[in-house]
Amino acid sequence: MTLAPMTPLAALPSPSTAVWQLGPVPIRAYALCIIVGIVVACVVTEYRLRRRGVAPGAVLDIAVWAVPAGIIGARIYHVITSPEKYFGADGHPLKAFAIWEGGLGIWGAVAGGAVGAWFAARQLGIPFAVVADALAPGLPLAQAVGRFGNWFNNELFGGRTSLPWGLQVHVMDPDNPGHALRDDAGKPVLEPGLYHPTFLYEALWNVGVAVLVLLLDRKLRLGRGRAFALYVMGYTAGRFWIELMRTDEANHILGVRLNVWTAALVFLGALVYFLRVRGPREYLIPVGEPGPPVPPAGGDVSQVDLSAREAGARPVAPEGYRVVTEEQFRTYRETGEVPAEEPAPTDEADRDGTDGTATDELDQAATDRTDRAATGEAGRAATDAGREAPADEDRAGAGGARPADRDS
Repeated sequence: MTLAPMTPLAALPSPSTAVWQLGPVPIRAYALCIIVGIVVACVVTEYRLRRRGVAPGAVLDIAVWAVPAGIIGARIYHVITSPEKYFGADGHPLKAFAIWEGGLGIWGAVAGGAVGAWFAARQLGIPFAVVADALAPGLPLAQAVGRFGNWFNNELFGGRTSLPWGLQVHVMDPDNPGHALRDDAGKPVLEPGLYHPTFLYEALWNVGVAVLVLLLDRKLRLGRGRAFALYVMGYTAGRFWIELMRTDEANHILGVRLNVWTAALVFLGALVYFLRVRGPREYLIPVGEPGPPVPPAGGDVSQVDLSAREAGARPVAPEGYRVVTEEQFRTYRETGEVPAEEPAPTDEADRDGTDGTATDELDQAATDRTDRAATGEAGRAATDAGREAPADEDRAGAGGARPADRDS
């Protein structure tokens, strides 16, 4: 009996080129994947923000701060967790700024991007929780697209496998970054065997996380950052087992990869937040929204700018937003009626559980006591004076003074 050779019948190929030259400008596949991912996240977030009441275009104002802050945070996390590449015996400190050579940590990207988004939301008057919940399904989709940059770079793959979807990996040329090493015949050189395509596992998992967030958010009406916490739990759960499959160099703590510990701790933090925080989904109505243009006094139509009307009204961002309930938001959308704002406590009596009416009553009672005391002194003086007057005058004084005393 002859055994069949253990040769896989199928495999996933890898690109042999990850950088293309457009004249003097290098076009990197990894950067393109990140840019496409950012666009996907912005489109999804813009749609969800509008459904919550945010003015069109707000996501661009947020992205201006969040994207650079996310890239900086991603690079800082990478340098901190892999310091030997830059500050070790053979390290080059200035290469810590060479972000085009690779090295971004998703944990730092999320943290840095969150800081940038928080700052932008504060400037726009949007509650940060609303921004985070709107971003929740778009962020894993962006990560799914970005993972294909690792595929182009032939990096971050897993261990050996004989599965039909095993990944072919090229040996990359250290002297020609972004290109595979070639043999004497000019053919790209492959690593022996096939490897787990962990980039593909994570990309598919992230798509599943986005679908999970969308479905549960629609069913449970998540708010106050709970949709974002759900994304964090879903992503870190997948990253935990995928990280265990990877074979690239990484720092270890107690024999376990650093990112495995990070995934576990972040998962627990998101779980605690998801379970402890409660509250309805937030909706927003604009505050200080500019009204329609007012025609000039006297009805002089020659002073009306007709070209501006023909061009259409330009959307202007409101000064801020006010959080309302879903029912109030629907009424506002249907009728344009702005719901009344509930009065807030303004003094110590309000904070102690009393209201302004009780305080006014106490002040009035004190005033009445003072008036009655003064009136009593005046009455007693009049009575003493009356005793010294004749009887007829006393009766006349009594008849005139007593009704006045009762009115006081």
